[in-house]
Amino acid sequence: MFTAIMSKVFIGVAWPYANGTIHLGHLAGSLLPPDIFNRYNRMKGNEVMMVSGSDMHGTPITVTAEKERTTPEAIAEKFHAINKKAIEDMRIEFSLFTKTNTANHKEVVHDIFKKLLDKGLLYKKETMQYYCKKCSKFLPDRYVEGVCPKCGAENTRSDQCDSCGTTFETGDLKQPVCVHCRSEPQIRATEHFFLKLSAFRDDLLDYLKDKTYWRPNVETFTTNWLKDGLKDRPITRDMEWGIPLPVDGWKGKVIYVWFEAVIGYLSASKEYSQLIGRPELWKEFWTDRDVKHYYFHGKDNIPFHSIIWPSILMGYGSLNLPYDMPANEYLMFKGGKLSKSRGGAIDIPSVIQRFDPDVMRYYLSITMPDTHDSEFSWEEFQIKVNNELVSALGNYYHRSLSFTKKNFSSIPGTRNGDELKIVNEEIAKAMNEYDSYMAGCDFKKAMKAVMDLSRFGNRYFDSKKPWASVKENKEECGEAMNASLQIVKALTLMAWPFMPHSSERIWKFLGLEGGPLDCGLSGCTVPLPIGTELPEPVPVYTRVELPKEEEAKEQKKEPAPAPAAASGPFADMRRADIRVAEILHAEEHPDAEKLFRLKIDAGEERQLVAGLRAYYRKEELIGRKILVVYNLKPAKLRGLMSQGMLLAADDEALGGTTVALLRPSKDVPNGTRFTCGLDINGNEIEYKDFQKVTIKVSSIKDGKFVSEGIAIKEKGAPQRAAAVIDGKDAVLLSDGNGCYAVVDREIKDGANVR
Repeated sequence: MFTAIMSKVFIGVAWPYANGTIHLGHLAGSLLPPDIFNRYNRMKGNEVMMVSGSDMHGTPITVTAEKERTTPEAIAEKFHAINKKAIEDMRIEFSLFTKTNTANHKEVVHDIFKKLLDKGLLYKKETMQYYCKKCSKFLPDRYVEGVCPKCGAENTRSDQCDSCGTTFETGDLKQPVCVHCRSEPQIRATEHFFLKLSAFRDDLLDYLKDKTYWRPNVETFTTNWLKDGLKDRPITRDMEWGIPLPVDGWKGKVIYVWFEAVIGYLSASKEYSQLIGRPELWKEFWTDRDVKHYYFHGKDNIPFHSIIWPSILMGYGSLNLPYDMPANEYLMFKGGKLSKSRGGAIDIPSVIQRFDPDVMRYYLSITMPDTHDSEFSWEEFQIKVNNELVSALGNYYHRSLSFTKKNFSSIPGTRNGDELKIVNEEIAKAMNEYDSYMAGCDFKKAMKAVMDLSRFGNRYFDSKKPWASVKENKEECGEAMNASLQIVKALTLMAWPFMPHSSERIWKFLGLEGGPLDCGLSGCTVPLPIGTELPEPVPVYTRVELPKEEEAKEQKKEPAPAPAAASGPFADMRRADIRVAEILHAEEHPDAEKLFRLKIDAGEERQLVAGLRAYYRKEELIGRKILVVYNLKPAKLRGLMSQGMLLAADDEALGGTTVALLRPSKDVPNGTRFTCGLDINGNEIEYKDFQKVTIKVSSIKDGKFVSEGIAIKEKGAPQRAAAVIDGKDAVLLSDGNGCYAVVDREIKDGANVR
């Protein structure tokens, strides 16, 4: 059973730019996960310091200010206030949510700058930078866009590609343009301070030796950076808005935001300690080697937290390095990344006006983009909330509480405790599973453990038939209801980190004093106080209806048009029975270093053998939805039978190195057939037969499948998807009902599916 261990935990949360209203991508990626982890640790009795704030100095702010013809400070202060309220309204609890334009932050940044300078870890160097002759100024990274030289992504910033993670030096970007005047910038010399990042390579390699528990995306990004070699990086830039340098003669230059923003974790810790009247408290979290530091952010921030921030801390000396950084992937909407700067965002204030925050917290918890990008869908949101949260958890809460209140008015007693023993064994089992997942920051699986316990509760309630036993043997019924309420209590405690407000309401309906946090997770199997008067309960979750405008958009989705004749285009595709499957188990092939043995559920359980070990860890495969060729003739691969073939895209022929699994764009039932609207014959086929089918992955723009330049007829298609190609015809791989085949990571347009 779960045992509480008292300790201190530090949580740092990525600093959102104060250039616009935060959206669901921020919530799912870097705000909700740390709040869940924060609450979980506090329920275990740990002391937590969780800090973040608004990044007030990023170039996105100056870009927005210029568009609105105001000052960067005015924009930053405006959105800091809006976003701070939105965060609080979503029930995200920070020790301190501050901002980077405070005197305290400036002082801490200057201290670190001077310490690194004194140690010879900063040096001056003339460098080449983009300069716009038409605008008469040097251009920061956000002011220059072009084409990524590695993956070909368009509208890429000049410092880093969001698609493939590659970072650039000035001049690397193809077809660069100034974002203001769209003219091509020149490259001119300017002097800046550089961080001697190359000096930390050996220390970083030593630091990374035991980080085997990091998520695969964090390990991959970090390893790739080290493989490419660490290059010294400029930490100043030609701007007026930002933190000035603590040295004379550098007017018109400020400290680069990537350098000073991460220092905010330390400055915010010091500010919080001052605010609560314990000015030395920060030292307990930053100098005690037993205190673990966790950093939550999106995948685009990985190298800044796994390479640069540890290097700064090593250079400064005597402060704790990051222990873990559970970086999330992107929350997608209609196949594209939710983004303030690129549009397509669903802002949090708008969501709060429509829905209870706990309801949205639940949906984002179970669709969280933890190991791969996930898709936000209003239709799926409605289905998940109504069919799971309301029907399973909410239903169990209300039926247990209302039946007990009606028939006993208070918490009934037990005769011999047998029922409570049975229930507590199940609670302990669920709690151990939950605790393991929460401690490892695997929040989707932890939430699943909560929902599984609620389903057990509903089965238990039904098996005891209290509506009958209350008339035949009320004492026996009372014992069963005591056990049912014990499950309610455990669920309330386990659900509190995810849905705090509704959990606190259920706690009050149990008639208990304090709240879930006061009780702690160790109280899951502590017996309820018999005889406690129960208040009149009301349902805490109600069914949701789609916003009218979103419902209309969902209803406009049309199934993929089926080609007319079996003998014409797509004749080969009609032979392939492609279905949705879920990976239940993954293990290494005992005799092949490149292969996994997978157990899948595609409506029935099957075994696949797949060559994915070079691209995925087995831990990140389990629970993943994939697409499989279901009617492929079974074959032995290195001694193990494979009953089908999963589909993955490979861009090696295009000069890339990525392999990306195909997955459904929605959470559809296992076994759902992806027929493209075709009449599939379903007969068993040979591998050579499937090779005749051409499937490619590409972005879709202006109604065209970009890599082939072929028009796509489907409406409501995602921004990137897989399509079956037959000559000059293309049809998106789909179930014919608005669910499409998409990839679980970025890949070059035109990648072949195999």
